[in-house]
Amino acid sequence: MGEIKHVLGIFATYLGQYFKTRLAYRTDFFGELVSNLINELINLVFIVVVFQHVPLLNDWTRDEIIFIYGFFLIPYALFSMFFGFWDFNERYIIRGEMDRVLTRPLHNLAQVCLESIAPDRIFGVITGLIIMGYAAIQLDLSFTWYDPFLFVGLVVSGMLIYGGVYTAIAAISFFSDSRTGISPMIWNIQQYGRYPVDVYNKVIRFVLTYVLPFAFVGVYPAAYFLRKETWYEYAAFTPVVGIVFFSIGLVVWNWGVRKYSGAGS
Repeated sequence: MGEIKHVLGIFATYLGQYFKTRLAYRTDFFGELVSNLINELINLVFIVVVFQHVPLLNDWTRDEIIFIYGFFLIPYALFSMFFGFWDFNERYIIRGEMDRVLTRPLHNLAQVCLESIAPDRIFGVITGLIIMGYAAIQLDLSFTWYDPFLFVGLVVSGMLIYGGVYTAIAAISFFSDSRTGISPMIWNIQQYGRYPVDVYNKVIRFVLTYVLPFAFVGVYPAAYFLRKETWYEYAAFTPVVGIVFFSIGLVVWNWGVRKYSGAGS
């Protein structure tokens, strides 16, 4: 319990320093927010354009796809806030900053996450909620009193899936100092998770469910709120998948840290 309070205290300190730094250049800060919003809206426009030509996508309606897309944005936004691993190889391995991290008492993964924290990503959560709200109104969805609690649990589980996958990918850098990585390829694969998996062939469906389970951050949990009973079992397993894959990511990370021999080797 004391360790958790310690990490939360450091988190608050990092958060304060982040806003001091970013708000020193307010135009740049708000410009980035607008840019992120436009990017999400472009993806939404793509879905709308597609459904101008086809009324259904394998029995999924336009508003159901929009609802799934909105849900997909939320765990990804939370993940992006705390797991900014996009430049991990360049910053921590090539430049040798991992050596500095390892000399400090806080767990190295927690420190890397705190140093890469991006609170402005919270606007992705707001965007996702707005998109989901619009689709829910169009679909005339009804919710039970416990659905908000399930929603939070499924969102956190989705964030853990992202965290586990990308933590394991970042850990590969401990074994290689190559400047190139596979994160961009994985990022492209994750985009398939914002559409129903039954529109893909069996190979892609298998990959999105069991190998890189990005279907569990989008379509499977969202299907519960859309009352798609066919997918209820998958939605129920989302927390399990989140815990398992985050645990795998943590194990691979710790293994990589033990194998890491320093920037000077």
